[in-house]
Amino acid sequence: MTASRSARERKAASEAGPLARVTIDLDADKQFVYKISCSECVVRGRLSWSAYRPGGDNGFMAAMDRWIFHLHEKHPGSDAPCLAFLPAAQQRLHERRLGQEDDTPSSADSDPR
Repeated sequence: MTASRSARERKAASEAGPLARVTIDLDADKQFVYKISCSECVVRGRLSWSAYRPGGDNGFMAAMDRWIFHLHEKHPGSDAPCLAFLPAAQQRLHERRLGQEDDTPSSADSDPR
């Protein structure tokens, strides 16, 4: 049985900790869109810092990874259950960066000679 949107929102909010505001919306294709915003950080003068990721297969994980990095960098003394996943989030970021490097053509590949 699939969890309801409100149940997913409550679970994500409990994992994200007290500084987070979590909302889950639906996009035009009726897919979940995860938004985690910080109750303390303001960007561009008035907007709360936030991670906004479409659902898909890993939208929740992508949004939570961004939130974990934000907490780790901007609120190092904060206590949130999701911080236990910092090493895994760092590993996923490292793997994603390696994958992007493999996808970019090297200068030798683009030599027209």
